[in-house]
Amino acid sequence: MLMFREVTATVEGSIAIVTLNRPDKRNALSLEMMSELTECLKRCVEQRTVIIAAAGKVFCAGHDLNELASREESDYRKIFRVCTELMLTIQSLDIPVIAQVQGLATAAGCQLVAACDLAVASTEAAFATPGVKIGLFCTTPMVPLVRCIGRKRAMQMLLTGQPIDSAVALDWGLVNRVVAPEQLSAAARELACAIAGASRETVAIGKRAFYEQIAMDERAAYMCAQETMTSNAMVEDAQEGISAFLSKRAPVWKA
Repeated sequence: MLMFREVTATVEGSIAIVTLNRPDKRNALSLEMMSELTECLKRCVEQRTVIIAAAGKVFCAGHDLNELASREESDYRKIFRVCTELMLTIQSLDIPVIAQVQGLATAAGCQLVAACDLAVASTEAAFATPGVKIGLFCTTPMVPLVRCIGRKRAMQMLLTGQPIDSAVALDWGLVNRVVAPEQLSAAARELACAIAGASRETVAIGKRAFYEQIAMDERAAYMCAQETMTSNAMVEDAQEGISAFLSKRAPVWKA
């Protein structure tokens, strides 16, 4: 187990379980927690997948507002820089990151869910970007949110601050699956295990290409994708996978 002050991590086979551990503060993203979470995720790269879970009833209540009251400009810049680094770290990891959302995910907590590659939610989960209600628009949460659910839906959440439940989040594409609370942990692990059987190198190549092409126009995306597939086809695991399929046997990956 990796031990930090506000984050914990355990390993189950090839899956790392990283847990936000400030339940008394609704798992608010303090500067310390964001730094610890970033470092913890970077240390999980030897596993095949990471699940981000949370202790207590709330997944994450966003930024710790105690750290946003009456500070200097340099303090705000640091907080939002560290937050951005966390979100970009999730995307830059070679392994998929799955959010396991048991309760409310609001503001930067909603951002965290949107930034993850995949998300499984409890029927008791809810999602909101309510910064507009306290005079601080959820501008950084907006970045991954709009890329998940589209312009009109994102603007509705950002401008009204009203929460959406897990069923709407599923319909809008913010989460991949919704299950009963008692099934949440198993569902997240089931998804992680489905990924873990693939070649580590292939998953890393695919994840990098996904985020590289997503902001491109269609022609540029195709150019990017064809070069990636050409490079991918040349690696040892791709040839092993093709050979195994043709031979009707299970592939043996490098790692």
